[in-house]
Amino acid sequence: MAIVIDKFIFGTFFASLFGFFVLCFLRRKHQNLENKQKFKEKAAFKTQNYNVQRPENSSGPDVIIVGAGVAGAALACTLGKDGRQVHVIERDLTEPDRIVGELLQPGGYLKLMELGLEDCVEEIDAQRVLGYALFKDGKVTRLSYPLENFHSDVAGRSFHNGRFIQRMREKAAKIPNVKLQQGTVTSLLEENGTINGVQYKTKDGQELRVHAPLTVVCDGCFSNLRRSLCNPKVDVPSYFVGLVLENCELPFANHGHVILADPSPILCYPISSTEVRCLVDVPGQKVPSIANGEMSKYLKDVVAPQIPPVLHDAFISAIDKGSIRTMPNRSMPADPHPTPGALLMGDAFNMRHPLTGGGMTVALSDIVVLRDLLNPLRDLNDAASLTKYLESFYTLRKPVASTINTLAGALYKVFCASPDEARKEMREACFDYLSLGGVFSSGPVALLSGLNPSPLSLFLHFFAVAIYGVGRLLLPFPSPKAMFIGVRLISSASGIIFPIIKAEGVRQMFFPATVPAIYRHPPVNDKADDLLKSS
Repeated sequence: MAIVIDKFIFGTFFASLFGFFVLCFLRRKHQNLENKQKFKEKAAFKTQNYNVQRPENSSGPDVIIVGAGVAGAALACTLGKDGRQVHVIERDLTEPDRIVGELLQPGGYLKLMELGLEDCVEEIDAQRVLGYALFKDGKVTRLSYPLENFHSDVAGRSFHNGRFIQRMREKAAKIPNVKLQQGTVTSLLEENGTINGVQYKTKDGQELRVHAPLTVVCDGCFSNLRRSLCNPKVDVPSYFVGLVLENCELPFANHGHVILADPSPILCYPISSTEVRCLVDVPGQKVPSIANGEMSKYLKDVVAPQIPPVLHDAFISAIDKGSIRTMPNRSMPADPHPTPGALLMGDAFNMRHPLTGGGMTVALSDIVVLRDLLNPLRDLNDAASLTKYLESFYTLRKPVASTINTLAGALYKVFCASPDEARKEMREACFDYLSLGGVFSSGPVALLSGLNPSPLSLFLHFFAVAIYGVGRLLLPFPSPKAMFIGVRLISSASGIIFPIIKAEGVRQMFFPATVPAIYRHPPVNDKADDLLKSS
């Protein structure tokens, strides 16, 4: 028996030692993050305007943008301010009414400021978001964004998605060289393997064509154009059921609320000064029918008992009011095949589970990368060279996009209830790890918020949670059952994160310097297009 105990102690010692080194590393990363935040604060309010000079003999738009949602409208504003002739074609220019795309993380707000679009969250009754409150089995922990080293205006923002989009559309429409038109793009125009424009149907039914050296497809999660530009592998792990709660106050003002319910999480956050959005995650490919009353019964019988008491009455009232909406939660890794003359952006290009509210942050970060790549280029008409040049975009976007994508997918799986003992322990360990405070909460929240989009930090924190869970099982005295569950916990954690990392691309995510790219940083000289052509 003594020998068996010695083996257990030996294994526990090395697990604890590894955990100690991981946590020491994370503490040092946290100190480095604080230094980086000081630098970001200085840069956050700088808006660049390069005023690109167009070639004298050019005619027609420089860029066609398909779709004027968050990505399309923000890109139109950005390129228009830089002097590009931009033609935006949007299927419906009336105010959208969606139940997602309502929470902009602080990292996304910084990108909005970098693009000079921060005024788009003004005059729409947007609410400041300062962190999250996490609820589980009667326990509560509050997780604040690490904003200490930023300007006081930097925080998350939550709002009605449609109001935000309309503000950006209005801003784009006021730029003289941006044409915003309502129409439905039916196909991309291709000649000798190069996309040189689009065919579209106007509001009054006219079939028209427009040509440009670059077409950016931003037509959202339901894109019917993406198949010719990427390899779409869309997964729908669950649905969000959306309600608007009125006449209630959240337990923690200016915070998002995540309830670790059974079978999956529930989100609540303010979208105006009088409204709270509640999103109930329903796993699987189908949801209970709204029409025959199954959904109301499900929400009242299964979900309502798990809602915090202060929100319970408002939740029931929202169900009785009948304004229940559903939305499939899509996940799609970015898997482009570079096509001369065309580029994908936004949800048409890359999606992740909306649990962490990272979609707009990824889209705005991608726009900053693309703007910086295009800024030095006067002439976009050399399609072959432009395509080779813009392949750098796929490498430069990876640190932010892959971190947010991986975190969203991994957190969703960890936060879902499971009958499996190892998954239960992982869920409990995650809640308790975040409740420790200090670097154990600020590190993951910095990842979640987009303030520190570091794939390595994400990887280390994720497995630190797993090791913490194993330590809880083995200490003070291990048992054979605890050892077995501990091994399965590590195996389960690996089974969650490694497939997501594989889909994102291990090399692109962790070793981007080894991926061929013309530019590691956007060129700064005015002769960039001469360099491009010589490449």
